[in-house]
Amino acid sequence: MADEDSRPARVEDVHELALAMPHVAVTHGGGENPVYQVGGKSFIFFRTPRPDAVDPETGERYPDVIVFWVASEAEKQALVQDPALPFFTTPHFDGHRSVLVRASRLGELTRQELAEQMQDAWLSRASARRATSWLSTHPPV
Repeated sequence: MADEDSRPARVEDVHELALAMPHVAVTHGGGENPVYQVGGKSFIFFRTPRPDAVDPETGERYPDVIVFWVASEAEKQALVQDPALPFFTTPHFDGHRSVLVRASRLGELTRQELAEQMQDAWLSRASARRATSWLSTHPPV
C-alpha cells in the first residue's frame, strides 16, 4: 500500500477518494461535471471552463479545474503560496475558502497528499457531528 500512496495522483483518485468518505452524495453541475457533497454542501467539484482560469500564454480557458474547499483563509494561502504545490486561486475566488488545481497537474501530488487534501475538504464542510465521528476513527497524522 505504501507504493500506492506514494505514486503520482490521478483524476480517478479524486473520484475514488471522494466516494470513500462517509455520507457523500454526487450531483452534477453545468456540463455534467461531478460535484461531491456531504450533508448537501459541496466539498470538491469539477468546474466547467470559466474566463477567470486561463492559460497565461494562450488565453484559453482551463478545461480541467477541480475546486477543493479548505478550512480557512490561512490554509488557502498556505496552499496557493507554496511553489511546490499545484494549487492556485483566481480573483473570482477571493474570500472563498477554496483552492483550485488543474487535473493535468494532479500528478505533482502523491496519492497520499491528494487523499489528505480531500479529507481536509470533506472535514471543512461536514457537520461537526460527522467530522467528530470520522476523526475518532481516523486520527490526524
